[in-house]
Amino acid sequence: MTSVSVLARMEADTAALRLRVETLTRQQATGRKTDSIGDLGAQLPQALTLHAEIARHGVYGTAIDTALTRASVTQTALQRLGDIASEFADKLAVTLDPNDTSSLSLIATRARTAMVEVGQILNTQSGGEYVFGGSDFANPPVPDPDGLPNSGLATRIASAVATLGGGNAAAVAAATRAAALDDSAGVSPFSAFLSDAASGAAEPRRSVTTGDGQTVAYGIAANRNGAAVSAGETTGSWARDLLRGLASLAALTPAQASSASDYQAFATTIRQGLKSAENALADEQGALGQTEARLQAVKDRQSTVTDTLKTQLAGIEEIDLATVLTRLSATKSVLEASYTAIGQLSSLTLTHYLG
Repeated sequence: MTSVSVLARMEADTAALRLRVETLTRQQATGRKTDSIGDLGAQLPQALTLHAEIARHGVYGTAIDTALTRASVTQTALQRLGDIASEFADKLAVTLDPNDTSSLSLIATRARTAMVEVGQILNTQSGGEYVFGGSDFANPPVPDPDGLPNSGLATRIASAVATLGGGNAAAVAAATRAAALDDSAGVSPFSAFLSDAASGAAEPRRSVTTGDGQTVAYGIAANRNGAAVSAGETTGSWARDLLRGLASLAALTPAQASSASDYQAFATTIRQGLKSAENALADEQGALGQTEARLQAVKDRQSTVTDTLKTQLAGIEEIDLATVLTRLSATKSVLEASYTAIGQLSSLTLTHYLG
């Protein structure tokens, strides 16, 4: 073999070494075996599958995070609503006495203020969406919270309360319950969507997909219970019970106290209705807390699975830095030696031709 052919072969080997150094240098900088997933060869199908699985679990994780945020906001709202129900059931309604109506005006004023607050709380938003609005995310479930003390609901209850006397306490209680249950326009304080039997009133609770074929319900609509079951003096909805009780308190005047027995009986109805709301709200909070714990557990499992998948993918796409650094150092040494050898051989070849 002539020196010229040996030199050509050495130059080809050196070019391959340079390419190897470039590849190892890039791997050292990026931590990846290749910049193009298509260069993974036989491992490409597995890499694509892992990428798809990681993305799928990522979607589930993001959805669960959003649901947990909404649930937390909902919990805060439920807590305040429960506080309002407790305040009026356990502190104010118990003071109703036909022989002492001096505090009625103050109670009525506080009840009207509380009605507005209840409406505003039911319009709580998370991420720009109404958490008590069902699937009608963009519109408030209580269109006019500030107008609740003068709403159709409050007016109808006030009209019933004004007739209290003559042994009709049960009839007045039934009338206030019917008003709270009335979903017709002009009476219901809730949105047309939530009140419509063909849409919001019939839709399932808002839920989140936590896995393939797996969902967890966590949403609560303003006009009906989520997981809680109301008991006792109730419309079946803690929100309706709370507004009914507040509107009834707001409507009471000394005039109704003239019939002491009816006044006492109706006062008992108010207390029991508010107590039902208080208890149901506590149950709602407890159930939602269990849902939050379940979602957090699923999220943690999703995170563990995702970490495992990422580790498997790293084994395919990522380099062992220590190994790459060792190979890079060794390859550079060989390349430098190759340059030296080529230089020496080139000098000998030139001498050969000149001689």
